[in-house]
Amino acid sequence: MRTLSWFHLLLLSLVALSLVGCAANFPPPTQNLALSEAAINQAEASGAVEFAPVEMRLAREKLTEARAALAREENKKALQWAEQAEVDAQLAEAKARTAKAQKTVAELQESIQILKMEIERKAKP
Repeated sequence: MRTLSWFHLLLLSLVALSLVGCAANFPPPTQNLALSEAAINQAEASGAVEFAPVEMRLAREKLTEARAALAREENKKALQWAEQAEVDAQLAEAKARTAKAQKTVAELQESIQILKMEIERKAKP
């Protein structure tokens, strides 16, 4: 069996220390994950599942990636995934609210048109 030289051991030690140092710089982003999950829940409540299914799917997938990264103790990646999930959920919610507002406007315009036709019909002798 081949043994490691002192240079390889030193190199492995430096890599290990740098990994520990990187992990120490980024605390676990548990609060960001909670915010992302709350944003997804709020988007679902606003109807985003129906009106923005692609954005909702992306938000859920990114939250899953964030949880996986957190489990691997890759806190920086977990933070990035969590932030992206939150933004996607907010976009989905905005799209849902816009779609609902557009639907309401279309319904009001249709009601106005029906009222105009009714007024015109009654005005004719």
